[in-house]
Amino acid sequence: MHAQPAAAVRNDLPQPYRTTRDWGQLPAGMTWPAVTAVEPAPDGTIYVVERCFENSCAGRSEPPILRYSKDGKLLASFGQNIFVFPHGATVDGNGNLWVTDARGRDGKGHQVFKFSPEGKVLMTLGKAGVSGSGSDLFDQPTDVVVAPNGDIFVTDSHRAESGRTSLNNRVVKFTRNGRFVKEWGKKGSGRGELSEPHTIAIDSRGRLFVGDRENNRIQIFDQNGTFIDEWRQFGRPSGISITRDDTIYVADSESGPDTGAHELTGIKKGIRIGSAGDGRVTAFIEDMESTRADHSGAEGVGVDADGNVYGAVVRRRMLERHIRKNDTPKEERHTEAVSHRADTVNPRRTLDSRVRCAYGLRVTFWTRQFVISPMSSSCSLRQSIELAMPNSFGSLPALPNLPRILPSSETL
Repeated sequence: MHAQPAAAVRNDLPQPYRTTRDWGQLPAGMTWPAVTAVEPAPDGTIYVVERCFENSCAGRSEPPILRYSKDGKLLASFGQNIFVFPHGATVDGNGNLWVTDARGRDGKGHQVFKFSPEGKVLMTLGKAGVSGSGSDLFDQPTDVVVAPNGDIFVTDSHRAESGRTSLNNRVVKFTRNGRFVKEWGKKGSGRGELSEPHTIAIDSRGRLFVGDRENNRIQIFDQNGTFIDEWRQFGRPSGISITRDDTIYVADSESGPDTGAHELTGIKKGIRIGSAGDGRVTAFIEDMESTRADHSGAEGVGVDADGNVYGAVVRRRMLERHIRKNDTPKEERHTEAVSHRADTVNPRRTLDSRVRCAYGLRVTFWTRQFVISPMSSSCSLRQSIELAMPNSFGSLPALPNLPRILPSSETL
């Protein structure tokens, strides 16, 4: 197997999004563990799949599935005591959530679960805790997608854990009722061969896009497993999401220095965006640690009905929300502001280097006034503004009791 030369993958694409990391109410007493998947549902709600505590649900009682309203309010949580290592997910046309379990331990794992929107288990594929290669077994299933007619497609095997060999590198097809139909793929780098099929998505034409991660490519198949094409311009695919208009979003969490897993050297981690129709790549959401050797970027990616892009980050254990720079959601519009007559302030000067906020700050000048407002409702002025005012800057309002908080580097 040979890594693809990186010439076709670009780091210099337009970056039309801004990033927030404060969306999503958590259950009481819970902090973000590794986040693995974000899946919007037809009713506008959003499922987030995570790994309970740090990077595993083994022996934990926290819920690995969280269901949110579009503004980040927690509506429900479920899935406790079912999973070892929640991984990929999808929502079918009826709003049911499908989630894979990509490890096995203590009689659990190596399965695919179908949940109703209320959290009831409707179907299970595979045998609990049993790894294998047969028609009714999986070995570390990574992702699942459901076609409009109900057929189910599962990508099966993750990168081998220490001390064991990955058994399968395949796509497995089932009927809507869970009956095995066929499988395709084997370990390798040729057409139709796979090495860690990590993610799968379907476009409007019914074509299957398989993230062949260790081969640094997307392979496109029809639903019978016939090879159609391969694309390398989206980087090293950990997660793929395709929206109804055939916009494709590909999360690359691993590119950078080669650690021995055939990563793309010199390529930045992040989410590349383009067309599932012709393969053109048009935008890039650069990861906050885009050149770090660690596999630190978002692995899962989801897109809601408003076009907001969500990154599911495993290593840093966080959920990222990317919003178009020219679009401000209602919940973030001027939730707190300070207005002041500033006769001595030159409105042509910028406050960017003077006023900072841990999650970003908006500064708007009017004819004789300026308005300072946070970019996020959870980022209050009192909590997060630092005013650095040299005497030469002019007269600015005194804001009492505001702590001097320096922002973290990734939010500047």
